[in-house]
Amino acid sequence: MEHFEKILRLDNAFEAERMREMLEGNDIPFSIIERTDSALGGVSELEFGWGYVEAPPDKREEVLKIYREITGK
Repeated sequence: MEHFEKILRLDNAFEAERMREMLEGNDIPFSIIERTDSALGGVSELEFGWGYVEAPPDKREEVLKIYREITGK
């Protein structure tokens, strides 16, 4: 199994879906981890973001480039 590491923070579900589409389209292995916290009413999202993308370390620059293209950040 390939080793994944946290690459970037996602701010919302829209970003997550766009990233999923682009990463799949570029054949980049990844996981999108959603931080769901219904017990605290979403307070953790304010501090830690909606979720994050994990991918192999050697794909870091490709993932970040795609994120910049999507968000303009």
